[in-house]
Amino acid sequence: MGQHYLKPLFAPKSVAVFGASDQTDSVGKIVFHNMLQSGYQGALYPINPNHPKIQGHQSYASIAQIPEPVDLAIIATPPHSVPDIIEECGKHNVKAAVIITAGFGEAGAAGIKLERAVLENAKRYNIRLIGPNCLGVMRPDIGLNATFNHGSANTGNLAFVSQSGALCTAILDWAKSNDVGFSSVISMGSSIDVDFGEILDYLVSDVATQSILLYIEGIRNARSFMSAIRAAAQFKPVILVKVGRHSVSSKAAMSHTASLVGSDDAFDAAVRRAGVVRVQTVTQLFSVAKALSCGFHPTGNRLAIVTNGGGPGVMATDIAADLGLVMAELTDTTINQLNQTLPGTWSHGNPVDIIGDAQADRYRHAVKACLEDPNVDGVLTILTPQAMTRPLEAANAVIELSNQYSKPLIACWMGGTQVEESRRLFNHAKKPSFRTPEPAVEVFSFLSEYYQNQKLLIQVPGPLSHHLEPDVEGARMVIEAALQDRRKVLNEMESKALLSAFHIPVAKTLIARSPNEALQIALELGFPVAMKINSPDITHKTDAGGVILNLTNAQAVPAAYHEMLDSVRQYRPEARIDGVSIEPMVVKPNGRELMVGVTNDPVFGPVITFGAGGTMVEVMGDRSVALPPLNSFLVKDLIQGTHVAKMLGAFRHMPAVNMDALESLLLRVSEMVCELPMLMEMDINPLIADEHGALAADARVVVAFRTPSADRYAHMAIYPYPSHLVSNWQLSDGSNIVIRPIRPEDAELEQVFVRELSEESRYFRFMNSIQELSQAMLVRFTQIDYSREIALLAVRETHGRNAEKMEVEVGVARCATNPDGESCEFAIVIADNMHGKGLGSKLMTALMDAARERGLKVMQGEVLSQNSHMLKLMKNLGFTIEPSKEDDSIKSVYKLL
Repeated sequence: MGQHYLKPLFAPKSVAVFGASDQTDSVGKIVFHNMLQSGYQGALYPINPNHPKIQGHQSYASIAQIPEPVDLAIIATPPHSVPDIIEECGKHNVKAAVIITAGFGEAGAAGIKLERAVLENAKRYNIRLIGPNCLGVMRPDIGLNATFNHGSANTGNLAFVSQSGALCTAILDWAKSNDVGFSSVISMGSSIDVDFGEILDYLVSDVATQSILLYIEGIRNARSFMSAIRAAAQFKPVILVKVGRHSVSSKAAMSHTASLVGSDDAFDAAVRRAGVVRVQTVTQLFSVAKALSCGFHPTGNRLAIVTNGGGPGVMATDIAADLGLVMAELTDTTINQLNQTLPGTWSHGNPVDIIGDAQADRYRHAVKACLEDPNVDGVLTILTPQAMTRPLEAANAVIELSNQYSKPLIACWMGGTQVEESRRLFNHAKKPSFRTPEPAVEVFSFLSEYYQNQKLLIQVPGPLSHHLEPDVEGARMVIEAALQDRRKVLNEMESKALLSAFHIPVAKTLIARSPNEALQIALELGFPVAMKINSPDITHKTDAGGVILNLTNAQAVPAAYHEMLDSVRQYRPEARIDGVSIEPMVVKPNGRELMVGVTNDPVFGPVITFGAGGTMVEVMGDRSVALPPLNSFLVKDLIQGTHVAKMLGAFRHMPAVNMDALESLLLRVSEMVCELPMLMEMDINPLIADEHGALAADARVVVAFRTPSADRYAHMAIYPYPSHLVSNWQLSDGSNIVIRPIRPEDAELEQVFVRELSEESRYFRFMNSIQELSQAMLVRFTQIDYSREIALLAVRETHGRNAEKMEVEVGVARCATNPDGESCEFAIVIADNMHGKGLGSKLMTALMDAARERGLKVMQGEVLSQNSHMLKLMKNLGFTIEPSKEDDSIKSVYKLL
């Protein structure tokens, strides 16, 4: 796609500073001074109509007087002047602007009106904006310091993006004294135009950036944010701080789930799925970034501790346990190695106490043995300065080992003066080191979390993961009927009908509207039975006296009916009552009471929660939260995130729960969330699971009308695997071809396909002499974010050496949405032995249909001029073919969809 469209913003060849000034302490003076002092190599123009010179440089009254093109405008003028400045910039073909000025949306109605005018003018001329009300933008490697910060930043490989300008200034001040450098510092301000999503897109392709740090106060566009942050995290570590973790407000929740799950839970679930590390403090932000920049490859949460002091080792062990880390169990081989090199009084276990008189050799042998132990995922080595200790030599030994192994190796040199030189050595070597065990163990916990979250990142689950398809249309009819009755809360019969449509086992339930009906139903179902109030106004039935369990005979039923209605009317006299529900008592002696819920976060949309169930659910607060869609891996992770997970295995006299049934039920709930946009809240509580399966004993569902969208998954932050794009096609020789969206597990299939292409086909596809795909390219091509891309494989089924069925890739077509949101760029390649069989036309037609379904209007691409077969295909499909404006050897092709 050529250079990134935000390049004029972050790598401008020329900059104009509106409001540049000589006035002491004015923002315009500081910004222009910073640009001069930072060594910016491009053309720099101060604009101020009141002064012919600014800080010794020729000033211009307006941008119209500047004879050369200007890429970027920095605006530090009063807010009422900004709309006209953007208009002038548009006429001068300026591509981007950073609006430092405050006084817009945050300043009330007048400010909102100004902000709207700025945005309208910018969109009319296609000018991209950072701000307003921001510190500005820094790119130290090109000398761009378009901020009013007092001072510049060191050049480095960290990109820092912040919604707080004040925090930027504090961090920049801290970074100077801690030898931390940046590729970019971006203060977003109000972000009325360019937001996190587009900035992350740029930083992914920025070669100067190795890690991305984010300070977040809130997210506006969840789909854009999730799409961009997941794409970024595939290639570069992303570490973030999110403030506002605790909400001081409360709401009247219509379900248990909604009262249990807050916005921070949803945010946390979102960033875990994105493969991102979330930390709590700015210090942790940079400590984790430093650790990840060392080339460590985290692989788990099993920690080994090597220490010359027993007390610090125990302290670190306690912290590890608090953080949910596992103290590694050393293998017999490691123990034997340590016995040979350590004194007989060593601890003979983990923590590895190498005794107070340990010298550098002892550290070297002990740390090396632990790093080579397959049961160890990382090592924390602690030194306390004792009479015999030589901290600097031990530090050198640890640094040497850190350069030889990819496992995380973290140092904690405790003390002051005696270890100061060692700390400088660690800093110079860019190795993580700490003064106390607490932050050292914390960093390892974040590294292990990063490893786990990276596994969550590559999951691309489909909305329909079962062979037995749900009755989606029937479920929608149930919801629509309730909404036509102007009801948002489904009754128990409707709720269970919804679950049944997705093949979730439910307890049979019938409604009785008189004591006599209740008796007849109880006799039909068989005793014992349970009776529950049927009211759209009562969420928590037990609290209202609306649940009576274990009715064992006919005489008890009419009496229970009257007792229940009297109790409910006394508790909630205004509640509408539509009889009672009768269902068989669920008698499961080995059953565990669980809860599965759904709620809708205002930013991230549907959220699924799992945890302990029953009447004490809100008091216990045991729940784990995940963003749909889910697959088996994600469901297991959701379950393991709860305390009740420990009760699902065999213990005492109880056999283990049927985990396959429980996981299947959670997958079904994920399907419901994907396919039913009108599902707003749901409680399945209790869900009773035992060795035989899982049964929804009670359910409550809240629905709401949503405006229909061309995007069937517009309600979701993470786009599911588009299984509806799977199709079958038959060649003229009768062999079957399956066309389906690509999956992460297709990496090997894709590698073999590219490797077996002819040299000419590879050249025509990649426009260079690539032999096979790198690991990064494989990840890029198979871990697709289907909200912004489509990749369709054509595969043919064949048989392997042992007669097992296997797939062979015979073609692939893909397209990526352009930043305008209306067009996309495509690529296609067909196996050499499939040329001339119509597969290219079939794949391209399927790709165009999928793009059209997304609302895209134009498909475009580039074809080498000598690729006659592709140009013929494009002509047959109705594409317009034109010479490329940039390269005579390339043809530009496009088609209106």
